[in-house]
Amino acid sequence: MLFDITRGRLAGLFGEGRLVTLPATAFPPAAADTEGARLLQAVGVPTGTLWLREHDTGGLPLVRDVAHVEDFENVPEGAREWPVVGWLLNAHLALDPGSGTVHAFDPDEETVRQLHADVSSLVQVGLRFQRLLEEFTFEDDSDEEAGFERLDREVDRVRRETSAVDPLPFQDDETVWSVIGDEIAAGQHFRGDSPGARSLPG
Repeated sequence: MLFDITRGRLAGLFGEGRLVTLPATAFPPAAADTEGARLLQAVGVPTGTLWLREHDTGGLPLVRDVAHVEDFENVPEGAREWPVVGWLLNAHLALDPGSGTVHAFDPDEETVRQLHADVSSLVQVGLRFQRLLEEFTFEDDSDEEAGFERLDREVDRVRRETSAVDPLPFQDDETVWSVIGDEIAAGQHFRGDSPGARSLPG
């Protein structure tokens, strides 16, 4: 794993009640015992920016259940059978059990791209942005422009520190994480009861 992600760290930041996991039974047999699947089973993700896929007794949907991959270009071999573990904006997030990578399937744009080198990277970016949304406040700034400049610096810090380990999430301006980062820097995605939302100018 690229990032050291533990249940204790996430629980310390967000509380046990905010962490969502996926049971081993949600994964197809070929994926259940992979490193990425085990991380989602034992550690999970904080709710908010990143959402894990709901599943029924039949388990997680597969890529072929949520996207007409025959309409996509450059679909990796075997991708139709990958489990869809979550979503960001309008992109389905699928785990490649063989390589451990996470891919984003956008049915509207009919595109697929590798988004994370492994699941720890996915969880790391999700927790970094969620923590920023819950802890950032504009109240210390004397004017609106200074507050947004400081917020932009914090978003850029997440980009830079992530990219130093895994360049995929922010490899260009078109990735879903890049879009989310831009939206956060513009003052979006703050919950109404968060310090940032309460102090958001205007």
